[in-house]
Amino acid sequence: MISHRQQVTDMIISAKVLKSIKWADVAEAIGLSKEWVTAACLGQMAFNKEQAEKIGEIFGLTDEAIAWLQIVPYKGSLPTSVPTDPLIYRWYEVVSVYGMTIKELIHEEFGDGIMSAIDFSMDIQRENNPNGDRVNVVLSGKFLPYKTY
Repeated sequence: MISHRQQVTDMIISAKVLKSIKWADVAEAIGLSKEWVTAACLGQMAFNKEQAEKIGEIFGLTDEAIAWLQIVPYKGSLPTSVPTDPLIYRWYEVVSVYGMTIKELIHEEFGDGIMSAIDFSMDIQRENNPNGDRVNVVLSGKFLPYKTY
């Protein structure tokens, strides 16, 4: 019996390792971006029934696990308030160092509001560089202005 979504994530990770599955291949089978599908497999998004069934086939999940994939999850996956994983910590560092700059430049360009993480897309690619390959991350979120009332 499954009692929480993390157990399904653990099943997916275990099958991914055992079967040498790539996230990009899973995304191609689902027909969505590797970024969104990976987030969903890691428990941060909900699949619809058809998608969940396909994920179940790929990872060999039970009907109960497939049902859990369709439940709206509790979002936010960091185990600590300040991340300790080096890669995730560097993102925390980027926001700590450049967060105010990002905020100022968005407000200057768009006005008072936020960038949505709901109406959002992300693209992560390898960028070949003779001085060492680079990680190219593009975040695109709809601008949502604050309303007056």
